[in-house]
Amino acid sequence: MTAVPLPRHARIWGRVQPGDFLDNYTVSTPLTPRAALDFALRSPAWVRTLLRLRDAVVGPFGLKTAADDARTGFPVEYECDEELIVGMDDRHLDFRITVLKSEGTVHIATWVHRNNALGRAYLALITPFHRLILRSAIRRIAAAR
Repeated sequence: MTAVPLPRHARIWGRVQPGDFLDNYTVSTPLTPRAALDFALRSPAWVRTLLRLRDAVVGPFGLKTAADDARTGFPVEYECDEELIVGMDDRHLDFRITVLKSEGTVHIATWVHRNNALGRAYLALITPFHRLILRSAIRRIAAAR
């Protein structure tokens, strides 16, 4: 697992604006983007606990919760053999996860555009947890050989 720049041919670059959050990790794997995302989203118990806590905190503010996402899953914005983009927009921020297969590796990047002060505060608060969760997801993908 390595944090590296996202290849410039990734479709998500069309959304990125100055000041947006974009992180990317890569891992060598034979998995397709769809299979890699499936492994990434198989959250362990500690992640599910964090999401329940998040839902309890943000629900009263009218933000989308994991329960909302569970009903529909993350909507697919784009999918081809090499790339899959999922995500959604909310009042406070817009986010997408892109999974790009390139030269025997899978890149998983998270893009976030903050729409307002709540989005900026929210992202600042969850970024350390996001990194823990993403690294855990990358380890699951690497083990899925």
